[in-house]
Amino acid sequence: MVSYGALAYRCALSVLASALLLGCGAATESVTPAVVSSPEPTAPTPPPVDPAAVGANELGLVPVLMYHQVTAHPAGEYDQTPEEFRAELERLHREGYRPVTAADYISGAIDIPAGTHPVVLTFDDSTVSQLTLTGDGRPEPGSAVGILEEFGSTHPDFRPTATFYVNNEAFGGDPRALAWLAGHGYDLGAHTASHANLSRLDAAGVQRELVQNLRAVAASAPGVAVPTMALPLGVFPTDRRLAAAGEWDGTPYAFAAVMLVGAEPAPSPYGAIDPAGVPRIRSGRGEVPFDSAHWLDRLAQNPSLRYTSDGDASRVSFPRGLAPEIAAAWADRARAY
Repeated sequence: MVSYGALAYRCALSVLASALLLGCGAATESVTPAVVSSPEPTAPTPPPVDPAAVGANELGLVPVLMYHQVTAHPAGEYDQTPEEFRAELERLHREGYRPVTAADYISGAIDIPAGTHPVVLTFDDSTVSQLTLTGDGRPEPGSAVGILEEFGSTHPDFRPTATFYVNNEAFGGDPRALAWLAGHGYDLGAHTASHANLSRLDAAGVQRELVQNLRAVAASAPGVAVPTMALPLGVFPTDRRLAAAGEWDGTPYAFAAVMLVGAEPAPSPYGAIDPAGVPRIRSGRGEVPFDSAHWLDRLAQNPSLRYTSDGDASRVSFPRGLAPEIAAAWADRARAY
């Protein structure tokens, strides 16, 4: 065995011999010394946040906001102007809300900074006011997605994302639209093939509407998951179970959550949630006691009710008095304080 000292000695002799040859002109080629790059400095891992210091309550309420048309000429109570939509985004950002998708919410994959609150932005009916792509494949600036993208560029801590509940012939039938959304961090959900009133269909009709809808999504955006659905008109089929799972023409479907139309914040995904009926809040200016302005006011006045993140997606933090509310499936992540 060669000792470390002997090895080092031989290396030194080899280097000295090379230097002598070069100095005497014996070498015919120049030698470029190897460049040894210094390792990139790594950012220090921030210390864990004390949940009590930020008032963490990950068993609190989550606003799931529901939008339809975003248009300069609203035709109904569910429509918003672009100015109203921008104003709501400004309020959400100012009050510490950060967007997550419906898929993030229902799976419990809520990863937002400590002290902030999740909000789920959802859009029904897949209209051109929500997304129109230009000839070069960019969202029209005045569309809902265009406004979200612009807002995200000026507010880097507000990820532009949302969940779109789509029908067949989505976004005016533009074949690029669904793939664009999926490729830019947005979430797709089912809304039936024809925006059907499911209560008026028999069991086969309900399942046909949902399977045809999923097939249309798969044709435009192959391989993209569709984990949740929203009830058109907020109406269940006669057999409510068929909204969540079923089969038609040899194709099964199963959704992790069924979204309602109203009219209150959703419970924490780590608590007493019913995935078969997740409530949403209609966007609005506070004109009715169940729209977004009304509920955002109530949550601002009662901050202990809302979901507040501890900044650590691997644990679920909450005040000790709420310990009985944690669902058994999340007990191993529970951190009461």
